Amino acid sequence: MSKPTFTTALEAEAAFYQALAQGDLDALMAVWSEEEDVVCIHPGGPRIVGLAAIRETWRQILAGGNRLQIEVSQPVITASAAMAMHCVFEQVALESREQRSATLAVTNVFTRGADGWHMVLHHASAVPDLSDFGDLSPRVVH
Repeated sequence: MSKPTFTTALEAEAAFYQALAQGDLDALMAVWSEEEDVVCIHPGGPRIVGLAAIRETWRQILAGGNRLQIEVSQPVITASAAMAMHCVFEQVALESREQRSATLAVTNVFTRGADGWHMVLHHASAVPDLSDFGDLSPRVVH
């Protein structure tokens, strides 16, 4: 199977979330850069460095046929010609347990190389109920 070429970081991110929803480990890993300095941090977990270690953590998460339902919202995107950082919220639920879900604050970083855009960082952290934050609009304090 040849590795897909993603022409934009948004296309790579969409493929990442589609692979998660389908429980497709190979498609999920095709989104990742093949560089060894890739990093993944799952909610409450340690920093995982390297493609083989990251693959193993995703294999464990997807084992047993659990399907994840993920709704991505509130993207904040920073991009240049060679790098893109997407900060999003994920609403995550197991397909079999629709009532129980978690909100995660996620940072996905992609780099552009000769073979297109690929993920180099996925960092997800659990967040409390968003209503607990109150008004988060920018404040100027002088």
